[in-house]
Amino acid sequence: MAKTRALVTRRKAIRNIHKITRTRELIATARFKKALDRATEAAAYTIKTAELAADLSASATNITHPLLEKREEIKNSVLIVICSNRGLCGGYNGAILREASARIRQTKAESVTLHLELSGKRAISYYRYQGIHAEHTYTQFEDKPSFEEVEQLADRYIAAYIAGKIDRVDVAYMKFLNAARQVAVVETLLPLSRVEAGKPPAKRGRSVEYEFLPSAEDILQEILPTSFKIRLFKAFLDAAVSEQIARRVAMKAATENAGEIIKNLTRQYNRARQAQITKEIAEVIGGAEALK
Repeated sequence: MAKTRALVTRRKAIRNIHKITRTRELIATARFKKALDRATEAAAYTIKTAELAADLSASATNITHPLLEKREEIKNSVLIVICSNRGLCGGYNGAILREASARIRQTKAESVTLHLELSGKRAISYYRYQGIHAEHTYTQFEDKPSFEEVEQLADRYIAAYIAGKIDRVDVAYMKFLNAARQVAVVETLLPLSRVEAGKPPAKRGRSVEYEFLPSAEDILQEILPTSFKIRLFKAFLDAAVSEQIARRVAMKAATENAGEIIKNLTRQYNRARQAQITKEIAEVIGGAEALK
């Protein structure tokens, strides 16, 4: 009797877990679709802006811009690590933190002063446990990051880079390639000389000759900061959609595992109950025989 009660209690607990994981899977699916729409809409604009900035920079060879200048010696580097605020998303945060930690070790080996900035409670708690100080932390970027919030960060980085306070800006995040593949990467956003257009130069067709009006300098003054802001915003959008994909996959696997455990526990309960009933019948028959 005690064994069947234990099986019933355990099965009830697993069923509750099954309901929770199933619910979180459905929530992640709904959020994924919305985040995917935002990331897809921003992807084409990001690629075209990067291509335009690269073409204009190449065409206006006599024009220089502070954001295009690559420092000969890197003394100060900013690393932004974008993780999630919540868990239950499989190896999503672990993959990003591994890439970020590798870049931190590389930066220290190069004797470069690192300015670490963290987005997401998981990254904050991890580096606090590791004893690594973060200069700025952010928890407001959820599955719907706004361009206005990201623009505030971008403006600060641009001002610091132009003033010579920082020499490089890197971001560690989960890059969204498609619904089946996401890769943890560390990308360099500043200087903009490393901006890669959406397609290789050989496949982008013939070169375009531009006529600048009012002037190439005025146009680059506007488009280059915008290109950096959009790339940073796209990193946050990719992180948001990748997080929801990872959570959906993890919760689906957990739901399926919980279903299998429930089946096994039900089978064990039925066997234990059958054995118990058989034993009781045997005791009744034995008692009846004793009375004869």
